[in-house]
Amino acid sequence: MSAKRITFLTGTRADFGKLKPLMQRVQNDRAFETHVFVTGMHLLSKYGYTCDEVVKAGFPNIHKYINQNSSDRMDHVLAKTISGLSDYVTEIRPDLLVIHGDRVEALAGAAVGALNNIRVGHVEGGEVSGTIDESIRHAVSKFAHVHFVANEDARQRLNQLGESDGSIHVIGSPDIDVVNSPLLPAMSAVRQRYDLAFDRYGIVLFHPVTTEVSDLRRQVNVLVDELVESGRKYVVIFPNNDHGTDVILEGYERLRGNPNFRIYPSIRFEYFLTLMRNAELIIGNSSAGVREAPHLGLPAVNLGSRQTNRVQHDSIINCDIARGLVRGAIEDALRLKREAVSLFGHGNSAQMFHDVLLQPDFWEQPTQKSFVDLSK
Repeated sequence: MSAKRITFLTGTRADFGKLKPLMQRVQNDRAFETHVFVTGMHLLSKYGYTCDEVVKAGFPNIHKYINQNSSDRMDHVLAKTISGLSDYVTEIRPDLLVIHGDRVEALAGAAVGALNNIRVGHVEGGEVSGTIDESIRHAVSKFAHVHFVANEDARQRLNQLGESDGSIHVIGSPDIDVVNSPLLPAMSAVRQRYDLAFDRYGIVLFHPVTTEVSDLRRQVNVLVDELVESGRKYVVIFPNNDHGTDVILEGYERLRGNPNFRIYPSIRFEYFLTLMRNAELIIGNSSAGVREAPHLGLPAVNLGSRQTNRVQHDSIINCDIARGLVRGAIEDALRLKREAVSLFGHGNSAQMFHDVLLQPDFWEQPTQKSFVDLSK
């Protein structure tokens, strides 16, 4: 029997970090032929040209596709990605297209796969947040044929969306595989690679909320003021490239030359996890603060609405973006006792993903979907 051809779509440093363990597991099995469609932020020099990380990981059959320029809105990016990906899948005809999360690249992948009768596997569907990302994630789930979710809560939400229980596989979050890996770089290697001299530091990772762009300048000014006035040291990482990112980067210019801050366009995922493991706290609105941080026992200050309703734990302090409140939340976080908790699996997601793909029934499931009405 010929090898099953699997294409993984990656558009950001974040989704690559989560997909990488799955990609490596499949790559090591001759029953599968691995392909990678690299697009999105990966190909933007402004954010560190992280497609190099995909290449350095040793994956074969890499196809790079530039889907945007600095003036493109999200709908433009969606349209361009659909166009490029459609040509690509027409050429190689994958047996499975694997996508992750809630970015417009994932939505493009789901739509292209569904409209071309190509089986689509969605990683980490069924989750909630407080922005347009949630709508994108659920739309992706409705296009996808099979779901690899992080926990039982996500499974139940997909059931509510009318997805059949047989199409949903709870495998945990693949990034926990990386968090638990004994092969993560030492902190000394992180310091050397990124020229970081801080002994104690917090991590800042703040993304634009597209539905709140009119308030974004105020938000980032408050954040910058509160960080400076806290008197602590911080590692600041560029936001994603959603609409409004330039407002955040403009605000960060006020931090240039301040010895308490180091600013990086991107940090390689494994090095980022080591950075988190050794930090005092993480502050912003990244999913890292509500997913990886609790698993590491790292206190998190979650700002604003971007992660609304996603997950809650005692190590996460939710805070409005207002003067005085942010500094208070930082001090409260630093007083928390570090206690790790597993909310998204136990580090065996890649194995579970592989086991699903090895089931003959997986490849026999029809790509024609039907709504499962729970009321009946």
